[in-house]
Amino acid sequence: MSASQRLQARELVGRKYAARGYAIAAKAGQAAANGREGQEADLLTLTAAREGTVLGTLSVRFDGSEGLAADQVFKTEMRQLRAGGRRLCEFTQLAMDIDEASKRVLACLFHMAYLQAFRLRGAELLVVEVNPRHVGYYQRMLGFRICSEERMNPRVKAPAVLMCLDFQYAQQQVLRYGGQPHLGPVARSLYPFGYSPSEEAVLLEELTSSRQ
Repeated sequence: MSASQRLQARELVGRKYAARGYAIAAKAGQAAANGREGQEADLLTLTAAREGTVLGTLSVRFDGSEGLAADQVFKTEMRQLRAGGRRLCEFTQLAMDIDEASKRVLACLFHMAYLQAFRLRGAELLVVEVNPRHVGYYQRMLGFRICSEERMNPRVKAPAVLMCLDFQYAQQQVLRYGGQPHLGPVARSLYPFGYSPSEEAVLLEELTSSRQ
């Protein structure tokens, strides 16, 4: 990601969070100020851009010695999710330019994050902290399930619910619907708007080569 895209991603997150009345977590804000997104071992920031303009951004944080941000508010639930030895990751700092971005852009951004987390890094379970207003969307459009009761999240100064998604389920949906937007009304989810299995294979090869 270029320096310009990093700056645009930070500004997009700040603008969208402010519009919703959310605060930005201090740790994330400090990392952004230092330009360290994507350079932390456990944090990867992705962007979707058109002609150099960032339309959406999403960060993936991998479970490590410092845990995940969701541990602060949902400590008990996170411990239970880890109890079976499954590898966790979380998606955070999602922001979309709704004036420009489409369902396709959002689906492909999510798909790229899925590839990085599940196919390349071996994460098995995805967690997100979601405002209760958006719980239904995550359930319908991506297949998340609720993993906690509603609580106040002090990092963003707003209520939140912990939700999780088994990456095996996401993989099944990609194989069944990926790259077939005409099936959107049938699937009633974002998966048809993401990449097809053949496109995914090409992307995986490119991503694997870039890591070597």
